[in-house]
Order: sequence, then C-alpha cells, then structure tokens
Amino acid sequence: MKRTHKLLKYKRALKRLNPRNFLMLTIAGIINAFGVTIFLSPVKLYDSGISGTSMLLAQITPDVWSLSVFLILLNVPLFLYGLKKQGITFTIYAIYSVAIYSLGAWLITDVLPVDVSIASPLAGEDLLLCALFGGLISGLGSGTAIRYGGAMDGIEVMAVIFAKRLGITVGTFVMAYNILLYIVCGFVMHSWILPLYSIVTYMAALKTVDFIVEGLDRSKAALIVSAKQKEVCKALSLEFEQGMTILSAKGFYSGADRNVIYIVLNRFQISKMKTIVHNIDPAAYITISDVADVFKMNQDVKNNSPKPVEQQTVPAASK
Repeated sequence: MKRTHKLLKYKRALKRLNPRNFLMLTIAGIINAFGVTIFLSPVKLYDSGISGTSMLLAQITPDVWSLSVFLILLNVPLFLYGLKKQGITFTIYAIYSVAIYSLGAWLITDVLPVDVSIASPLAGEDLLLCALFGGLISGLGSGTAIRYGGAMDGIEVMAVIFAKRLGITVGTFVMAYNILLYIVCGFVMHSWILPLYSIVTYMAALKTVDFIVEGLDRSKAALIVSAKQKEVCKALSLEFEQGMTILSAKGFYSGADRNVIYIVLNRFQISKMKTIVHNIDPAAYITISDVADVFKMNQDVKNNSPKPVEQQTVPAASK
C-alpha cells in the first residue's frame, strides 16, 4: 500500500516537470561550466561547496579523475540522499543541472579547441580578474539553477541533512564547510594566495546568486501604526495604486485597540511612503523589513473591480 502511494506521488511529481525549467537549467549548467573552467580552474582558484571540492580533487588525482567525474560522483549521491527532504522534482532538476555542468566542463577542457591548462584564455594569469569574473559567472549559473527549481551544488542539501544533527544553522554549516575547504586547499597547494583569492570568488558568486534569485529591486514590507489609519491608507493607495492589509492589534502599555497597516513596496518607494505617513500623522510608528519574495494573489481583483482600500486584505507588490 505504501509502495503504491509512493509511486502515485512520484508520478504526480513527474507531471509537474516543466520543459522551460529544463531549458533554463541547461543554460545555467553551461554558464557555470564556462565560469569555472575558463576563469577558475586554469589558475587553480576554487569554487565553493562540492564544486570547489571537486576542483581540488581533480588537481591532486590522475588526469582520468577529471572535474566532470568528481562533480557527478560527489553531487548525485547527495541529491539522492536528500530525496526525501527535498522532493523528487527538485532532485531531478538538481541532478540534471549538475549533469549539464559536468558535460559542459568536459567539453570545454577536453573537446573544444580551448587551452585552459596554464592560464585563463580571457584573463590570463591575473588572479583578481579570474576570481571576480569566475565568481560572477558561476554565480549567475548557480542563481539561475536555483531560480528554476534546481541546484548546481549538493552542499546545501548536505547542510539541510546534517546541520540540525550538529545543532547549527544551514548557513553556518555552509560557511564552515567552505572555510575548511579553503584551509585544506592552502595546505595541499602549499600556498595561501590562491585560497584567499578563492574567498573573493566565493563572495562574488554569493552576491550574484542573491541578485539572480531575489532580484535587484527587492521588496520591503512596512508595518505602520497610526491613529489616522483611514487617511494614511487613502493617501498611500492614491500614491502607489495598490492594496494593503489592515491588521488588528493591541497596545501593550495602553491596552488600547489599534489597527496596523501592512504594505509591500519596492525600495525606491520607501522614502516617499515615510514622508506621506509622517505628513499625515507625525506620531506614526513605522517598521520596515526585507521581503524575500512576493506572490500577487489579488491581481485580477485589482485590475477588474478594486475594493475600497479599507476592505482589501492581500498586499500587492510593485516591481
């Protein structure tokens, strides 16, 4: 019975696989392979996570054990081991991404007429240029993979599995792994220059991944406590032409019932929002926080038959 249930679950998951995602994951794998093999590997800089581990192992083992081989050997078992936690759809997308990355790396290093054995074909032996552009390009590939449901590296799957057992966060696990990796690279290569430049690569890739996954125009959520709620809502609605949520709250010291206005804006609208609110109510209390992502639920309602501002209950983001 359980086996039948699992098979049905997997069949439903397979039906959700999107050809567009596979196309974007193919592009992501090629981009990642280009960044790593053209800029990082030739000058012995290291990517982060399992990709960086694969690069180190490829350098200290016989030529038959290439980067492409280690990418498959190290990543695929991790994705399969994390199948239960991550789901079949993610696992398929992730393995496909790594397979394309591995294939692209093999084509560039062993098939195409490109010499990447001594120096970068584009940046020469300039370690700073290689670190920056290698990080930016590999980060572009990794970020695109994440955005379309996959992953280019099994380190985060490993973190999800082991971080809780070790009593640390996923982010701490990933950071600790990368620090340990770069320390090992320093001892193995008898040089600390390359691991230090690899940290530049890591930071460039990290920022690029954030940009691709979350976007440049990241949304902000504002909570506004004001005694002039209706006036504030009306002014914000007229200015930004979007909905907002009214939350019921109670003051801790006063015990008075209050309404809190919740609105999601882009970062360029925040300054104007504060000016509008404080012009109406100088005593208004405003807190602002980052929003990782926004899903517009009331777009059709907004376009066809908008409700009065005090009745709207779902925020819409401006992008």
